[in-house]
Amino acid sequence: MEILAFGVQADERPLMEKAFSPHHEIRCLNVFLNEDTAPIAAGYEIVSTSVNASLDNRVLQTLAAGGTQLIAQRSTGFNNIDLRVAERLGLTVARVSSYSPYSVAEFAWTLATAVNRRIVRASNRTRDFDFRLDGLMGRDLRGRTVGVLGTGKIGEAFTRIAHGFGMRLLGWDVDVNPACAELGMAYVSKEELFAEADLVSLHVPLLPATRHLVDASALRAMKDDAILINSSRGGLIDTEALVRELRAGRFAGVGLDVYEAEAGLFFLDKSLEVVEDDTLARLVTFPNVVVTSHQAYYTHDAVSQIIETTVQNVLDYRAGRRSENVLVPAAPTS
Repeated sequence: MEILAFGVQADERPLMEKAFSPHHEIRCLNVFLNEDTAPIAAGYEIVSTSVNASLDNRVLQTLAAGGTQLIAQRSTGFNNIDLRVAERLGLTVARVSSYSPYSVAEFAWTLATAVNRRIVRASNRTRDFDFRLDGLMGRDLRGRTVGVLGTGKIGEAFTRIAHGFGMRLLGWDVDVNPACAELGMAYVSKEELFAEADLVSLHVPLLPATRHLVDASALRAMKDDAILINSSRGGLIDTEALVRELRAGRFAGVGLDVYEAEAGLFFLDKSLEVVEDDTLARLVTFPNVVVTSHQAYYTHDAVSQIIETTVQNVLDYRAGRRSENVLVPAAPTS
């Protein structure tokens, strides 16, 4: 059987082909699955997608009409898939429920230290042989307060690094993570966390209840010299409200690996085009902001685990097994 994989990056392709080769043939495409590309999947029973795919009603209808029965998404998040429509159409949907939490946690800290110590600005200057230190002053992290919203596996890994820096630990989540509590984390309301944290990092999934978790009110509650990091999902932050606060001269630094309107932009080369997203265009102009293109997960270790789990999801589907990775089970046969 040949499987069709959308949105495969150049670095991923050899890993995908090697992992699938003992079991099935795989056709890797660098285009993302959306309404325009969905007809390519006609005749493929199994389709693999990336996090920036758009699996709305129309795309799912096209896939189902073309004979697709399994959608194997290569990510933990699944907010890009209309699960109710998939279930109604009898499609099985599986994801990667977990992979290396260290990849994202370490990258979140990379962003935090980069904006704190003005690394991008310093690097750009030295390329022009400008070795002045003006405007490059950062702050020691030791002794300062970090607020972690979401203390699951990634949040815990992030917290362990913060503990290593010698920071005061504040957390917010629906449940207390005993491992974080043992490190000395105090669980508080999100309002208290926003008000007290010198550095806020987001590690919660994007759900209806968490959309714009960091809204205008939360941003106003934060310290003027706070650092805000988002390596989870762009929709957690009201980006237009963030731009307003940045224009007012607030925040020591903002590091964003995700953006709420990133679909159709991230993972693509837009350098020769006019980007019509005015909010993003304004965001990247601020000297205290670093934006990266959803690469926090992108380590050899994490990507390998994602692909291995995707292969297992396909094998489980073919064998009629169901695992914790299945979001929508196959429709029962009559």
